[in-house]
Amino acid sequence: MASGTELKKRVGEDQVLDGSDIMELVGNEKVFSNYVDHKFEELDRDRDGKLSVKELQPAVADIGVALGLPPQGTSPDSDHVYSEVLNEFTHGKQETVSKIEFKEVLSDILIGMAAGLKRDPIVILRIDGEDLVGFINSPRFEPEMASIFSQIETVDGSFHDCVLKALEQLTVEHGMPPSTDPWVASSIVEPTLQSYSIIDQEGNISQEAFIEEFKKVAENLAQRLKEHPVIVAHTENTFDGSSIKRLLSNKFELDKMLDAAVKSQPKDRHLAVSKEYLRVALDTLGPSAGLPPYGAIDQMDKVINEAFKMVNADDGKAVPEEEFKKLMTEILGSVMLQLEGSPILVSLNSVVHEPLSSPSTLLPPSSS
Repeated sequence: MASGTELKKRVGEDQVLDGSDIMELVGNEKVFSNYVDHKFEELDRDRDGKLSVKELQPAVADIGVALGLPPQGTSPDSDHVYSEVLNEFTHGKQETVSKIEFKEVLSDILIGMAAGLKRDPIVILRIDGEDLVGFINSPRFEPEMASIFSQIETVDGSFHDCVLKALEQLTVEHGMPPSTDPWVASSIVEPTLQSYSIIDQEGNISQEAFIEEFKKVAENLAQRLKEHPVIVAHTENTFDGSSIKRLLSNKFELDKMLDAAVKSQPKDRHLAVSKEYLRVALDTLGPSAGLPPYGAIDQMDKVINEAFKMVNADDGKAVPEEEFKKLMTEILGSVMLQLEGSPILVSLNSVVHEPLSSPSTLLPPSSS
């Protein structure tokens, strides 16, 4: 979810990443031009001085990673965003992109990323077992674990399964990295369970026995985290409709954003726009409306889908540009009302391996 630049920075405790490095990079014409020269040369495999659609794919993939999207090809909804990013480079028509065009689009995209980080800063956490020990020894431990135990539905009744399900309920606030992350599961959780003589009791497990044994497991986990700290990129965001409300109340800004969103969509010979591009257009408005890319957050996708049903967005009909803008405004209004009634709090945690096992190649490392 964090950009390549931000995650390549020297990771420290509670380091706040707000996009300032990206703005500094783009704002320094000489440094940014040198970076673009290097990146363009790296992508231009056939050395013809232009980037083909195929040569642009690595950059598009890195942008998707920086936006927090799943890999291309795994979700039709997020694939719309990848297609839109590619269209930004090619303007939906060109087969190749010059260095000047590449620089202009990359600059716009990076500025958008920086604005997103400024709005929703990322905190880099070094989870080393200390906070987990604090939780274990706090008055919160027993009541919270009792609550977790009451919610657990085991597959076969084994204590091992209870532990795994309970760990999924612990967060970075408890001092636990995401236990379902493949690296955390294989390098932290499983080795801990293997080294601990975990009871393999079948049938009913009492709450008292569970809490007592889970505490021992958690203590061992804390020790392993002390020996193998995990770096996590953490961000929280509350979607309450306030950003949409600000945009809708500023007619000049709204009209400008709607014009830009419609302009970038394909049109038929009558200059009508198909409703199937409404989701792509909404992603164009996303940064100004305080909305994540469609496909990035399930809870938000459900809200947006409800708004799309209201305007029959999936009927595939083509409508005049002004009608398309009106539909966009109605969708924004519907999303705003839903979020005002039921705000959505999203907490995202991404494990960052140090050194990075597969760093993004889109952005250069920080100089700090």
